[in-house]
Amino acid sequence: HRAARDGPALVIDQVDATDQNRQRILEDVEASIALANGLVEVETGKKRMLYSQSLGCPDCGISLEDLEPRMFSFNSPHGACPDCQGLGVRLEFDPDTILPDRSLTMQEGGIAVWGKSIDTFYRNAFMTAAGEMGYDISGPVGQWSRQAIDFLLYGGKDRLFRFRHMARDGIGLWEYEGRWEGVIPNLERRQRETKSERMRDWIQSFMSTRPCHGCGGKRLNETTLAVSVGGLNIAQVTEKTVSQSLKFFDVLRLSEREKKIGKQVLKEIVARLTFLLDVGLGYLTLDRMAQSLSGGESQRIRLATQIGSQLVGVMYILDEPSIGLHQKDNERLIGTLKGLRDLGNTVIVVEHDMDTIESADHVIDLGPKAGVDGGRIVAQGCAADIRKSQSLTGKYMRGELEIPVRSKRRSGSGKELVIKGCQQHNLKGIDAVFPLGKFICVTGVSGSGKSTLVNETLSRALMKRLYASKKRPGRYASIEGINNIDKAIIIDQSPIGRTPRSNPATYTNVFTPIRELYSQLTHSRQMGYAKGHFSFNVSGGRCETCRGDGILKIEMNFLPDIYIPCQECRGKRYQPQILEVKYKGRSISDVLDMTVSEAHSFFEKIPSIRRRLSLLEEVGLGYIKLGQPATTLSGGEAQRIKLTLELSKIGSGTTMYLLDEPTTGLHAHDVRKLLSVLDRLADKGNTIVVIEHNLDVIKTADHIIDLGPGGGDAGGRIVAQGTPEKVAVSKKSHTGRYLKKVLDRHG
Repeated sequence: HRAARDGPALVIDQVDATDQNRQRILEDVEASIALANGLVEVETGKKRMLYSQSLGCPDCGISLEDLEPRMFSFNSPHGACPDCQGLGVRLEFDPDTILPDRSLTMQEGGIAVWGKSIDTFYRNAFMTAAGEMGYDISGPVGQWSRQAIDFLLYGGKDRLFRFRHMARDGIGLWEYEGRWEGVIPNLERRQRETKSERMRDWIQSFMSTRPCHGCGGKRLNETTLAVSVGGLNIAQVTEKTVSQSLKFFDVLRLSEREKKIGKQVLKEIVARLTFLLDVGLGYLTLDRMAQSLSGGESQRIRLATQIGSQLVGVMYILDEPSIGLHQKDNERLIGTLKGLRDLGNTVIVVEHDMDTIESADHVIDLGPKAGVDGGRIVAQGCAADIRKSQSLTGKYMRGELEIPVRSKRRSGSGKELVIKGCQQHNLKGIDAVFPLGKFICVTGVSGSGKSTLVNETLSRALMKRLYASKKRPGRYASIEGINNIDKAIIIDQSPIGRTPRSNPATYTNVFTPIRELYSQLTHSRQMGYAKGHFSFNVSGGRCETCRGDGILKIEMNFLPDIYIPCQECRGKRYQPQILEVKYKGRSISDVLDMTVSEAHSFFEKIPSIRRRLSLLEEVGLGYIKLGQPATTLSGGEAQRIKLTLELSKIGSGTTMYLLDEPTTGLHAHDVRKLLSVLDRLADKGNTIVVIEHNLDVIKTADHIIDLGPGGGDAGGRIVAQGTPEKVAVSKKSHTGRYLKKVLDRHG
């Protein structure tokens, strides 16, 4: 036994298997290890084997520390990649944002950093340097050589050029010898040197997140990624979907010793993955960023966590857990909720989904309408009791009220918008055809790629081409027919304003003719009040104590801010003399406190005001107040207010509207009103593209693009497309199977 190369050695020619010899060998090996820092070499004939007590290679000297759970967390410095600190991405300058439209020349704004200004220092310097290099930069940027673009972006290294610039007074020239720095090195230097937040924000607008070069986006360091189980490291396991991960652990082959060590851990892993699968999230990858999850997905993840706790005697309260769920997945969710109930818990669900209502043990139905017309219990009991009641929910449950199927589908304009080769995330290089002038529904099971196709690829591609947006669209090969539309408008459920100052009256512009009316009253003319005096956003007639907010904000530092009524105007927003001006006995503040329905009757004889208020009533928002703070409106209410603004415009009939699950938070009666608005937009020749799971919306569409067949890697393909009747008979489509039942019910 040799303790180390050229170190102390113990040589034994023959070993008798006696306890005395065995003990002698053990003692000498221990002594050798102590002398050679944990190394021992064993020579058997011609073969030499070097052993080490540490977790490392005795030949190259690389060793590992003892494995601990924190080493496998990218949130810990012990496991995180040192280059990106565990983020997996780095913010880098992106040539595609610097050169957003390569069909433009440099003078037309093809280089976004310089814009369209004719005489800039950097542009003149580049033209001089490029001329000396022999590059042709006269045409569109996309026609430049690869070398010319690299020279523009990254500079000419150490080569010196002779630059000439006109003096600012335009009288003389000045010359100097220098290097062409390059656009990206120039931006990097200015970012380091600037102290201006505004300048830093402008510079960062030309940056995009890219996978970290050190870890390749895996977030962990080399040591952690070197550890594998079943041939895969932890990053490779978390890249899998929930369904794939469950299969991996089900077939994982371990030795008897490893099974004993990992028994409890594997049990927990499989149980938690099963819970995620049960709530319809089998398509999500384990490393999916939380910010990319929808509200419904986040809620179901929390639900899976609670299921795993196996608590008893707990009251669970869920707000529309069916959001974003296909009917196929919804059945599984309902089964999960019943499982929680069967454990001895109470489950309270706020929900509009009819299948969930039918499955409930007890239903409390509020109404009879919304806003000031609601707030009462109109029916309660089991689903059968609600079905017999006279509430709106009951009428829809028994079919007395329903959303009708269109007797004739729109033929459209005959033109198409085609986006080809879509392969972002799980999309399998699909070519999506959107017939223009129709109401189009993009459907499919949860995780099939609907949002990726419409929100990340189509809408961003349109925004970039039509409005020069800097958001990078998902990967696609080409887009055709974009010249057939003049505008693309995204109508989502984001707030119409971020502060209490914004409200439905100001957003829909109905407040402008109201202020004009008050400024034309006799009292206003006598006092010299103009339209601006009746605005709470500018000085003149507003209360200056609260600056027209009607409330005062008290900052609580580490606690949420508190709002209290202004003591000067008592929440009226205006100065006392302005409140003395009245129309039909009501001041401008009284008007802001009216509901849409009240205001519609009040201004019945003023067409410019009545027309806008009629649109709000038509979309079912007659109950909201004109001056209601935007922060108190739900997502569905905000979306319908945006729709009324679009309806009030004089459109060209060639606009494409994109909506993502507009029925979220809507009762069947509200869905009916929403569809009437969308139909009006489509009847004008516009194109409506809606991501939707609600069968009442899908059955009224002119054209359906159904993705699937499954979620995650099992999705990303177009499994059926055409009219609802055509999709309903498709055997490959899960949507078609449920849609057929609905269409059959309508005959």
